Amino acid sequence: METMTAWQVHRPGPIAGGPLRRAVVPVPEPAADEVLVRVQVCAVCRTDLHLAEGDLAPRRPGTVPGHEVVGTVERVGAQVTDPPPGTRVGVAWLRRTCGRCRYCRRGAENLCPQSRYTGWDADGGYAEYCVAPAAFVYRLPTGYSDAELAPLLCAGIIGYRALRRSELPPGGRLGVYGFGGSAHLAAQVAIAEGATVHVVTRAAAARELALSLGAASASATAPPEPLDAAILFAPVGTLVPPALAALDRGGTLAIAGIHLTDIPPLRYAEHLFQERRLGSVTANTREDGRQFLEFAQRHRLKVTVNPYPFDGAPDALADLAADRFSGAAVLHMPAR
Repeated sequence: METMTAWQVHRPGPIAGGPLRRAVVPVPEPAADEVLVRVQVCAVCRTDLHLAEGDLAPRRPGTVPGHEVVGTVERVGAQVTDPPPGTRVGVAWLRRTCGRCRYCRRGAENLCPQSRYTGWDADGGYAEYCVAPAAFVYRLPTGYSDAELAPLLCAGIIGYRALRRSELPPGGRLGVYGFGGSAHLAAQVAIAEGATVHVVTRAAAARELALSLGAASASATAPPEPLDAAILFAPVGTLVPPALAALDRGGTLAIAGIHLTDIPPLRYAEHLFQERRLGSVTANTREDGRQFLEFAQRHRLKVTVNPYPFDGAPDALADLAADRFSGAAVLHMPAR
């Protein structure tokens, strides 16, 4: 029996308490419609942190986190004809949907009640190998390193969907609250499409990064002008009222995260009147992923990555929790 090394969520809790453990487990066998992917790199997402700390309740014991995987197809299930072995692919958050419910039929598979997720419902990429349905892996754009590609598979795709959900008008003014892995990619898409982007983040290094990428302003407090749209990337509910208040008439605030702390009471006249809107972002569709990766092929994005060795997965999560880096952390598998 082939075995591999993987990081598992052993006992969810504060990252300082060591919720991850390193384990030797069997290499998974792909089902008939799945591919086995040899992992090269896996980016570290805030959702992984929520899972490790218990903000996102584990759905199975000993889950292997990670859903921003770049690797090579090692072997395929009996029903798979594409992608063939040897193909470089990306494995992302959305793992499987039913394909039959009213949400799937109308193109909203991200809302499928039977949707399943990599690194939550099934083991993910904090491991030497992972399996994924062939229909849900992505062909990847050229011109990027593996480390640069990994954050595109969740941070990039979710940021892209959040941007679309914000209903930013052409040439509009976009507010971005929080400036981590997802935000720094979504901001580049908006700027490339002609938007004026104002970033609000408490981290000085993140403000410097935002300005270097073309943001019109970067502040620790508030945007300098009314906004046509905004995206909240920071999982901080207390930011919702001021973000709504900063919207111009008819503006939309999209909340991009899977987890958010409680939102304080809203005042209708200040926060929602004049047709301001508040919406959430729930996962993504495969079409979102395809559209974003096609955009990344046409427009060279600057992906800010912070490399960590595979052994450093707990350190990467701890540094993410403490906001010790800008951009995205990426785990690199040891040479084999």
